[in-house]
Amino acid sequence: MGFASIRRLAACGISVLALGQASIALAQETDDSEIVVTAAKREQSVRDVSGSVSAVSEATLQKLNAQSLSDYITRVPGVVFNDYQPGVSEVVIRGVASSTYHEANQATTGYYLNEVPLIEPGFPLVIPDVDSFDVSRVEVLRGPQGTLFGSSSLGGAINYVVNEADPSRFDGGFEGNLATTKGAGEASYAAKAMVNVPIATDKLAVRLVALQRYDAGYLDNTLLGENGSNDLRVRGLRGSIVFTPNEATRISALSMYQEYDLDDQTYVIFGPPKTFDRATNVAEFQDTSFMMHSLRIEQDLGFATLTAVGSYTEKKANLAFDNSIFGGNDPRTDTPELASSNGKSKTEYGELRLASPDSGRFRWLLGANYTRLRSNNTDGTFIEGIADYIDANPGEFDGQPGSELAPGDLATRTISSNRVTEKAIFGEASFDIVDALTLTVGGRLFEYRSRPRLQYLPNANLVDPFDFAPAADKDSDFIPKVSLTYKPSNDFMIYALYSEGFRIGGVNVYSAAVPGLPLTFESDTTKNYEVGTRFDLIDRTLSVDVTAYHIDWGNVQARLFTPVDFNAYTVNGGGADIDGVEISLNLRPTRNLSFSSNIAYNDARLSTLLPDSFAPGGGYAKGTRLPGASEWTLSNSLDLSFADAPLKPRFGIAHRYLSSAPVDFAGSLEKGDFHLVDLNASVTVNDRIELSLFAKNLFNQYGILNAPFAFAGSVARPRTLGATVRFSLN
Repeated sequence: MGFASIRRLAACGISVLALGQASIALAQETDDSEIVVTAAKREQSVRDVSGSVSAVSEATLQKLNAQSLSDYITRVPGVVFNDYQPGVSEVVIRGVASSTYHEANQATTGYYLNEVPLIEPGFPLVIPDVDSFDVSRVEVLRGPQGTLFGSSSLGGAINYVVNEADPSRFDGGFEGNLATTKGAGEASYAAKAMVNVPIATDKLAVRLVALQRYDAGYLDNTLLGENGSNDLRVRGLRGSIVFTPNEATRISALSMYQEYDLDDQTYVIFGPPKTFDRATNVAEFQDTSFMMHSLRIEQDLGFATLTAVGSYTEKKANLAFDNSIFGGNDPRTDTPELASSNGKSKTEYGELRLASPDSGRFRWLLGANYTRLRSNNTDGTFIEGIADYIDANPGEFDGQPGSELAPGDLATRTISSNRVTEKAIFGEASFDIVDALTLTVGGRLFEYRSRPRLQYLPNANLVDPFDFAPAADKDSDFIPKVSLTYKPSNDFMIYALYSEGFRIGGVNVYSAAVPGLPLTFESDTTKNYEVGTRFDLIDRTLSVDVTAYHIDWGNVQARLFTPVDFNAYTVNGGGADIDGVEISLNLRPTRNLSFSSNIAYNDARLSTLLPDSFAPGGGYAKGTRLPGASEWTLSNSLDLSFADAPLKPRFGIAHRYLSSAPVDFAGSLEKGDFHLVDLNASVTVNDRIELSLFAKNLFNQYGILNAPFAFAGSVARPRTLGATVRFSLN
C-alpha cells in the first residue's frame, strides 16, 4: 500500500469519525459487537476471537428488512457480493476471486448452516442464499479458514446460525412484507411464519418455519415483449427438533428445503443509455433448490464435550440460456442456439470432535471429518432445424445422419459427473503463556480423491466425441495455523495470525467443445498473514477494530473465456498478492443513539504472469488487478430510537459505497463506483406487533454489480419502497 493510499484511508477514517460526532442525534444502540459466535467451533464473544470475525444479529437483519445476502453482506468490511442469478451469486472476501461470474470449480468462500457445510467439494451447483427469517445471526469469517473448515475457504467463510427448537416455551411468529420496485409492473410480497412447540417441557421441542417470497421483475425482455420478465419466487421450509434427556446430553435434528424459481435471468444489455432491457429469444429461466438434513449429538464427558454431526445435502439446478446473444443465429439454420443445463449433486458429511472446557490455561480441540460428493450434470445446445439441415447436406457431415449428430435438434450434448471423497483430521490448542498472552496452534491433515468423468457425444459441430475418465486424482497436505494474542484487559486486545486455505482441482466441463483447451486444473492455496487490534473506549461507548493483512494466493485457479462464443474454462497460473486494511467503528453515546462504520482498503493483484493463449502477449502481466476486487468499500449506519416513548419509534439510515473494479482480466468495463442509501423506520404497536417502512436504493443508483461478458451484466435493483409487519408471541 502506497503513501497516497494510506493518506486516503486516514482521511476517510477521520471523516467518518467526524460524521459520527456530527450525527449523534440520529443514532441507536446496537449490540452486533457483543455477539457470541462459533468461529473456532466453540462459543466465544466476537471480540475475543483471534481473527477477523463479524456477526450480523437477528435484530440487525430485521432493522434492515433483510431478505437475502444482498441486503446485508456488503455491510461487512472486506466483503464484495457478486450478485448474479439467485442460487449462483457469490460472496467474495478480501478480493480472493478470479471472476465476477460463477467460479468454475469450488467457490473461494465456504458456506455453512449451523456449522454444517452447504458447499460441496467441487463445482457448486447451488450456492444457498438462506432467507433471513428466524435466523439468529450470520457469522462472516474473513481470511482463509482451511484448518477448521476445510476446502473452499480461500478467502473466508459464512456461517448461517438459525434458531433451533426451544423446549422451555411455546412461541410463534409471523412476518409479512409488501413492496414496490421502480420499473416493476407489480408488487413484491413475502409471507413467513414460525411456530415453536415444547412437547416435554425443558426436554423436547419442535420448531417449524415456512416462507414464500415473490420478488417482482424489473427488467424488460424486448424480444419477448415481456415487461418485468425476471420474476423470482422463493419457497422454503425448515424444521428443528431438540431433545435434552439430561443436563449432559443434547440431541438436535435440523432439516431445511429452499428453492429459487427465476422466470428470466437478471443481466441487462449495457447501453448507452443506461436501461433495464435485455433481449433473448427465450425466457432464460433458472430453477435451483437445496435440501439439507442434519443430526447433531453433544455429550458432556466432564473432561471434554463430544460433538458428533452428520448431514446429507441434495441440490438441483435447471436453466436455459440463449447463446445467440454472443453472435446471432446459427448460420446453417438461421435459428438461435439455445443452451440448457440440468444438474444434481448429493453430499454426505460426518464430523466427530472433542473440545476441552473453556476454563483453564490449556484448551484444546481435536476432530475428524469425512465428505463424499456425487454429482451429475447434462448440458446441451438446441438449434431448431439442425437435424434436417444435416440430412439435407450430407457432404458437410461425412454422411452421418441428423438423428445421430443432433437427435431432437440437440446440436451438442455433454454429460459430466464427479465422485469426490475428502477426509481430514484437525485440531487446535491454546495455551495461556501468562494471564494476558495466549498462543494458539492448529493444523489440518487432509486427503481428497476425485474421480471425474466428461463425455462429449456426437455433435453437429463435428468435434470428435470422447469419453474422458482420468485415473482418480489424489492429493493430501497439511494446513497449519498459529496465532498469538495479547489481552491485558477486557477492553483491549491485539493479535497476530497466520492461516491457510485451499481448494481442490477439477475438470473443465464447459471447454469440452473447444479443442485445445485444458480439460483439467489443479488445486490452489492461500496463505494469510494478519495483525489486528480491538479496543473499547469511554466505558464501551466507542468500539474499534483494526486489521491489516497480506494474502499470498498460489497456483491461482483463474476462470477465463474464449474470444468466440465466450466458452468458460479454468487454468492454473502464477499467483496473486493481496494487501489490505479493515476498520470497524461502533459509537454508542447514549442508549438511544448508535453509529457504525466499516471501511476497507484492498489491493489485489497478480504477482506473476497469468497465462492466457487468447490474450495479447500470452497472458496478463504482474500487477493486473483481480476481477471484482474493489480497492475501497465503505458502509455507514445511523440509528435513532426512543424505547421509552409511546410506540417506541425507531429511524435509521444506511449507506454503502463500492469503488470501481475490473469485471475480468481482459475487459475494459468496470463494476462498482456507486453509492447505495437505504432508509428504515419502525413502531411497536404493542409487545407483539411491530410495523416498519423501508426504502432501498433511495436515490435509484444504476450500479453495475458484475459483468461476466463485458457487454452484459447485473445491476442494482432500482428504488424499492415497502412495509413490513412482524408478530411474535414472546
